[in-house]
Amino acid sequence: MADPRFFPSRGPYTLAELAKIADATIAEDADPERRIRGVASLETADWEAISFLDNRRYLDTLAASRAGACLIRPELADRAPKGMALLLHEKPYRAYARVAAAFHPEARPLAGVHPSAVVEPSSRLGVEVHVGPGAVIGARAEIGERCRIGPNAVIGEGVVLGADCAIGANASLSHAIVGARVAVYPGVRIGQDGFGFAMDPTGHLKVPQLGRVIIGDNVEIGANACIDRGTTDDTVIGPGCIIDNLVQIGHNVRLGRGCVIVAQVGISGSTRLDDFVVIGGQGGLAGHLDIGKGAQVAAQSGVHKDIPAGTAVGGTPAVPIVEWRRQVAVLARLARRRADPVKDE
Repeated sequence: MADPRFFPSRGPYTLAELAKIADATIAEDADPERRIRGVASLETADWEAISFLDNRRYLDTLAASRAGACLIRPELADRAPKGMALLLHEKPYRAYARVAAAFHPEARPLAGVHPSAVVEPSSRLGVEVHVGPGAVIGARAEIGERCRIGPNAVIGEGVVLGADCAIGANASLSHAIVGARVAVYPGVRIGQDGFGFAMDPTGHLKVPQLGRVIIGDNVEIGANACIDRGTTDDTVIGPGCIIDNLVQIGHNVRLGRGCVIVAQVGISGSTRLDDFVVIGGQGGLAGHLDIGKGAQVAAQSGVHKDIPAGTAVGGTPAVPIVEWRRQVAVLARLARRRADPVKDE
């Protein structure tokens, strides 16, 4: 179970209470009054912990688990070991998320401004705001109620944060309008100059970057990600987007709702992603592209042209995923034939 030094635990909870939290159904042979003290993986859980199974790949792990309870899909219930209490749910991982949050709710620091923080008098702080040591709040910045500003974070002049935002240690925000319930992890850089130059053999001339970064509600931006402000138009991150660590988003990029951008992705300037696009780790997108709604880009792919809605692509240059898999299979056969032509025949 989670280390109490870092993750103080609530509970215990009865199975009936956990079923209500998870919106799950208690299996007929389970005792609703049985008490559970924490969450853990199938491998490490003991008799007082609850775990989950969301992938058939781990059925053998389930069979050997000592967990006292498990969140599981109804059709897999008969694969659980005898004596394990089951909570039935069609989406066990989502149910587990609710249960884990009940045992380990997010800690909220006490409201107040640390004595070492620098807060410009013309800025406005909402009620119950926490400003950590060494943080800087610039002139005319607006900080929504219950926001948390971490140590040494810098909120630049005129930046607006909606309610319940969390800004991690050493993050910096400038030229940005941010919605509510946005999580910015440590080391993030938002609103710095875009990479804009008028190139010429006589020397490259920097183009002023006069846009902003607009971030919708319920966005997460992972550690050390960078989001450049626009050149004239804005860089836009739609509501509900999840951006992993070490992602680079160029100037004038627009993300629709619910996009998922995995670690080390780079998106060049003026490319537009429609709603619910997924870009796998280390994917690279050229500039001025249109990526359709629900498109998926495999990890380490290089995208150089538009992708229609609902299309999955992979490879460099990226092609439809089925074609990419054929390319990989053919290349593997050619390599084997070259290494051992007799065996391949």
